[in-house]
Amino acid sequence: MTNPSATNQTVHKPVQDVSFKDWVGVSATLLGAFMAVLDIQITNASLNDITGALGASLDEGAWISTAYLVAEIVVIPLTGWLAQVFSVRRYLLYNAALFICFSVACAFATNLPMMMLFRAGQGFTGGVLIPMAFTVILMTLPPPKQPVGMALFGLSATLAPSLGPTVGGWLTDSYSWQYIFYLNVLPGLMLLAGVWYALPQRSMQLELLKKGDWLGIAMMAIGLASLEFFLEEGNRKDWLGSEEIQHAAILAGITLPIFVIIQFIKKQPLLNLRLLGRRNFLISILTTTGLGMGLYGSTFILPLYLAQIQGYNAMQIGETIMWAGMPQLFITPFVPKLMKRFDLRLLVAVGFTLFGVSCFMNTTMSQNTGYLQLIPAQIVRAFGQPLVMTPLSSFATAGIEPKQIGSASAIYNMARNLGGSIGIATLGTLQSVRERFHSNRLVDAISLSNPMTRDRIDQMTQMFLQHTNDATQAQNQAYALIDKMVRREANIMAFNDCFFFMGCVLFLSAFLVLFFQKVKPGAGGAAH
Repeated sequence: MTNPSATNQTVHKPVQDVSFKDWVGVSATLLGAFMAVLDIQITNASLNDITGALGASLDEGAWISTAYLVAEIVVIPLTGWLAQVFSVRRYLLYNAALFICFSVACAFATNLPMMMLFRAGQGFTGGVLIPMAFTVILMTLPPPKQPVGMALFGLSATLAPSLGPTVGGWLTDSYSWQYIFYLNVLPGLMLLAGVWYALPQRSMQLELLKKGDWLGIAMMAIGLASLEFFLEEGNRKDWLGSEEIQHAAILAGITLPIFVIIQFIKKQPLLNLRLLGRRNFLISILTTTGLGMGLYGSTFILPLYLAQIQGYNAMQIGETIMWAGMPQLFITPFVPKLMKRFDLRLLVAVGFTLFGVSCFMNTTMSQNTGYLQLIPAQIVRAFGQPLVMTPLSSFATAGIEPKQIGSASAIYNMARNLGGSIGIATLGTLQSVRERFHSNRLVDAISLSNPMTRDRIDQMTQMFLQHTNDATQAQNQAYALIDKMVRREANIMAFNDCFFFMGCVLFLSAFLVLFFQKVKPGAGGAAH
């Protein structure tokens, strides 16, 4: 079984023959990818409202996101092969229709198990839309036009995480949480219409099901689902202190190596992992993993800071994060032109560096750092991300044969999503660990043996005595206020450490760019 999607059936047209119909097809699939990425983050800002309506705790509500991510990461590697079996057009139509149905079903969920089931359905169908958009760009557009398509694909991948909390917060505050799922209906219908109209009809190849790498699929599905569960739930469940997490780690540790071995020994594997032997593709996978860590990590840790330290509601958090998204609408159109004038390695390195700098700008936050103080870092990030996404996809697809585009697309998009999961898991743990570290240091520094500490407590006690005649109560209130201040400052310092970690990851990614072999814009798989 090969994994070519349908690209090996397509003969690319000259540049001048890229028709309106072709652009409709590309635009429709890009809209689908945008919707799928948006839905990863859109529930985060509304989790309080959703869990309240479903009668679940916030800890249990984390499964609303986890169910989506687990299903999505499992289906991405399958897309190339299933698109070949059912044809790109038919496969997209089926999944887009089901994605709309599962989205509406989420709005009607009345308990947590129902919501988890429908969110998993969303993830399993929405996960198809991301790599298929990548594939349709490569199979529809000729090489000189591919940078334009990839710029739009990159915009969907970077803009959606920034807009997700904004849109979700606004809809929840203005209407109700159900509307974050109804939101998918109109663009979903546009996706269906565009794919129906623009993509060519191909016959199904159902006989490929008999030749399927079913053992590899089973090992991949169990392994990736276990790994995603391990990453998403590990910090909440005290990592290996939980039996569930232990079992997930063991399953992933056994099944994923078996899956990799199967892919190398089978003549017709599900994914052609031999592509990782190509220098540019390997480096692009490593760097897009770093990008995923920064992209999803920043949209995880910043809202956490704004909610815990500044007390922002969903709408205020969305308005802050929006500054990392909206400027990209104006910057992205210029990226294909920059790709023609400058070495792609330079653009990617500058993009990663700017993104890293934006993280380092957030390493000096204090209790007074809010909306206005965060805007400069968000704008720097908005300048950096478009410079990474589009040129990086050119490196990933350069020299990839048309029949291997399905594998390349699946591996590339899976790496970014896994990078995001690894980033979120690492940041969640780092924040907890560093908060305890800084709290212990601050407690040592404000010991009662310190005259300055005693003077401060006396001042606070006198302040509270103005509202009560009980000296013991006033002193206890002073101690409680000191404890609250210590926890707040330790938390802020831990958030600063998280941004420092992300900055280091992005700078390391910028360094890896130096090892790319030079490629020309549009030298993607379609050119070979």
